[in-house]
Amino acid sequence: MATIRKTITFTEKQDKWIKSQIEAGEFTNDSEYLRDLVRHDIAKNTKFSALKAAITEGMESGISEKSVPDIMKEVEERMKADGRL
Repeated sequence: MATIRKTITFTEKQDKWIKSQIEAGEFTNDSEYLRDLVRHDIAKNTKFSALKAAITEGMESGISEKSVPDIMKEVEERMKADGRL
């Protein structure tokens, strides 16, 4: 995978924080710390996008004619079928 060099600017407080993470042994250098932040951000946004899509799908599906007990029974059956219950 190709790498791209970037120049970024931090406040003194932010720089001290990054250095403290390196000194604590969490990371070996600034780049490793920043790449970790980006990986976590990608994962968080991926989960958020999936949740947003599920909410949109639910909103667009309309109002259900099923009762809450019927819905719960369907959920229980699905969970049993895929081994989660």
